[in-house]
Amino acid sequence: MKFYKKFTFKVAVRILLILGVMIALALIFGDERLFFNQIILTIVMILQIVELLRFVNHTNRELTKFLLAIRHQDFSINFGKSKIGQSFEELNDAFTDIIKIYKDAKIENERQFHHLKMVVSNINIGILSVENEQNIVLINKPAEHLLNAEGVKNWKILLQKQPFFVKEIESIGNSGRKLINIEVNGETRTLSVDVNSMLMFDKNLKLITFQDIKGEIEQTEIEAWHKLIRILTHEIMNSATPISSLTETMQTMLERNGVQRPAGELNDEVIGDLLFSLKTIHRRSDGMLAFIEDYRQLTKISKPKIAPVAVNELFEAIQQLMSTEFEKANIRFTTDTDGVSTIPMDSHLIEQVLINLITNSIHALEGVTKPEVSLKAIKYAEKYVIKVSDNGCGISQKELNQIFVPFFSTKKQGSGIGLSLSKQIMHLHRGNIKASSELGGGTTFSLFFQMKDDK
Repeated sequence: MKFYKKFTFKVAVRILLILGVMIALALIFGDERLFFNQIILTIVMILQIVELLRFVNHTNRELTKFLLAIRHQDFSINFGKSKIGQSFEELNDAFTDIIKIYKDAKIENERQFHHLKMVVSNINIGILSVENEQNIVLINKPAEHLLNAEGVKNWKILLQKQPFFVKEIESIGNSGRKLINIEVNGETRTLSVDVNSMLMFDKNLKLITFQDIKGEIEQTEIEAWHKLIRILTHEIMNSATPISSLTETMQTMLERNGVQRPAGELNDEVIGDLLFSLKTIHRRSDGMLAFIEDYRQLTKISKPKIAPVAVNELFEAIQQLMSTEFEKANIRFTTDTDGVSTIPMDSHLIEQVLINLITNSIHALEGVTKPEVSLKAIKYAEKYVIKVSDNGCGISQKELNQIFVPFFSTKKQGSGIGLSLSKQIMHLHRGNIKASSELGGGTTFSLFFQMKDDK
């Protein structure tokens, strides 16, 4: 850039011109003959000073223009090339780059906002966001449809339209999950609800997501019935087929050409065969009755009476009950409460679960050198956990995925009821049971309990 276009040179020229006018004014000052000249020089000097200030304040004006553009989100403004120096050109280029960055960021935010809005509107899950438990700041179409609440923007209005739903949400508190049954247009809907809260910009926001799972529940129930029918049919056919076959054989022994044979024709061999067949039918009938009793037991578990139970006393009771079995199998039994004093449970039902699990461990330890079984209570992720572990033969991954299925058993003489019964008992405790195992690496069953009994 040529030196005469530089900002410093232009400022110096303006100052020299002002000094020249001031010197000329000083030379003629007081001369009455040049009175009008003095006035003219004074006006010229004032104009020069104003021009100097305007010229020097060019940067401030550009900066003000830039800040106002940012404030009002006016990204159409342009900062052209400066004519007063390279440093000002760099400043204008910086202003232009920042404006472009803000503009691109705004466009990207708008794009993401519209994309998110489209996703929220079309996702097959109801989404509801409430600000300070008053204003509904977000409600998508599935939520409006599921709650029959088109156009509702206030929590109190939703309370009038869906009082049961709102009261159930409020009972959950700031966070939690729940299944809620509501009536909409005469139709019952089962909603799986998830509530989360957050504090954003001094505003308490509650995000509520829910989905109608009635169809999925009905489908699951149908599949469960089909599975149960297949199991019952399989077991009944297994018993009925030999009974039918033996009955036909006995009928053949007692008849000739469709006519009853005389008693005199029945020798000891025939009578022995008939007796054997009757005993076999009786044995299979007893097996079928036992199967039906197992099924009745699985479907009729009394509601648990939950109360705080001392863990060390529970473990001592289990040790006393199973001590004979441990001695017979030479099993080392250990317990560890790990600081857990009490757990809310029905002690009688949980004893049944623990005895069943330990019995399974004893069978798994057959042929194992230095067999061990342990009971341990811990706190984990806001839950109490009781672990039943052994160093037995373990369970394959394929069998591990089926061990809780009713009537499935890894033992030849097993009924397949014990683990199903245990899982049902844990569900009645609003808890869960999980298994982990490796072939040759032992097995651990974990019973998960809530820390508080929410009645």
